[in-house]
Parts: sequence; C-alpha cells; structure tokens
Amino acid sequence: MALVVFTGGARSGKSTAAEKLALVRVADGGSVTVVVFGRAAEADPEFDARVVRHRADRAASFTTIEASDALSWRESVRAGDVVLLDCLGTLLGRAMEEAWDGCGQSATLLEAAAASLPDGFEAAVTQRLDEAVAWLCARDGDTIVVTNEVGDGVVPGYATGRLFRDLLGRANRRLVDSADAAYLAVAGRMVDIGSLPPDAHWPQD
Repeated sequence: MALVVFTGGARSGKSTAAEKLALVRVADGGSVTVVVFGRAAEADPEFDARVVRHRADRAASFTTIEASDALSWRESVRAGDVVLLDCLGTLLGRAMEEAWDGCGQSATLLEAAAASLPDGFEAAVTQRLDEAVAWLCARDGDTIVVTNEVGDGVVPGYATGRLFRDLLGRANRRLVDSADAAYLAVAGRMVDIGSLPPDAHWPQD
C-alpha cells in the first residue's frame, strides 16, 4: 500500500498524471474512488463549467465523491479502494469556509478580504486540515493526493489568503515526508522530488 503525492502549479499536469497512475490499479483489477470538492458559495458559471469538464474527462471506471464538506466524505470511502483526492487545496478552501461560518461572520469568506482573522478561525481551520492529512497518511489502501504548490508569487494582501498559503505549504511538506513517492509537476513533466534529500549540504571542495 502506497501514498503518492503530486504537487505543482495550475495546469501543470498533476491531475492528469495522478489519474493515469490510478488507472494502473484499475488495470490490475482495483477500484478507484476520486474525491473532489465543490463550493458552498453561490453559483459561479465559470466554476460550474470547470466541474462539467472534469466530470467528462474522468475515467468511467472511477467512483466519484463530490464532497460538500472537508471531512465527512471519509465515511463513504470503501476500505479497499484506491483513493485519489483532487485536491488538497480545495479541501482546505472548504475547511476555511466552514470555520468562517462557525465564527459567525456576516460576510462570506469569498466576500471578505479580511484584514484580520476572527478569534478561533485559524485553530478551527488547522484542526480540519490536520485531521484530513492524518487520515490520508494513515489509511491502509493506496492513496494519491493532488495538491497545489503555493508561495512562489507575491505575499497575499489579505489575512485569509496568507493563512491558506501557509497552511497548505505546511500540509504539503507533511504529506511528502510521509509519501512513498512524490512528484512536482512542471509543464506536463513529473520531477521526482520524493528521492531528493530533505536537507541541504555544502558542496564538496
């Protein structure tokens, strides 16, 4: 049983590579459950069109869970299935929306460019994300996690954006530390980062 992580930027090819890897297990007679996350916010036509495209592109042999929250989807995963979670960034987005609503804010998370975070918000988001990552790392079945590489650009100008960047970056490190294989997707090519050393060394003289 293996944990494999794919990280990378937008349209880097990470989801395609993850699905191809999952199809290897299908060819061996295995079952694959894909876990995806939507939005709690009002309808967004552009986002809805993306969802339709992803559904059409997904292999017919895959079972899909369209999760409506950050954690309860785990109860629907069959023990022997390969889990393909796509992606950790949208899971974190759901966790942030849930925690935001729990803090009793009048504006939605998407509407508010928060200058500061409500009391208890960061702890509530962290708890949800940590629980999801721990479950992914601990399950007995094969698991593939697609996540986003964040933090290469400018520092977000609002507190919720900075929190998203920081929490996802830490979660990525935790997943890769636990993974049996990890890849950085760059322009459709997979760089094997799981075999790279975690520490830097001075060059030899």
